[in-house]
Amino acid sequence: MHQLALWIVTASTEDEFDPNDVTPGVIGFVLTILVMIAVLLLVLDMVRRIRRVNYRAEVREQLEAERQAAEAEQAGDADGESVDGGDDRPKG
Repeated sequence: MHQLALWIVTASTEDEFDPNDVTPGVIGFVLTILVMIAVLLLVLDMVRRIRRVNYRAEVREQLEAERQAAEAEQAGDADGESVDGGDDRPKG
């Protein structure tokens, strides 16, 4: 085990490298820009979708409130009361 660690350390110090081989260069720069553009487009799409979901939820709430108001109005009419609270039933 110790020999393996010693071999790894000595092997890494013996190798000479060309700085041009270990830098990202133009290809790395272009790929980084492409990844940044892809992430930006995904974030914009996500924001658009979240906004759409929120608007749909608001519309559903409004429709539900209108439906409940209409049901309450119909229930009031069925009881013989008008919307203003008066009695529409004939007297006598």
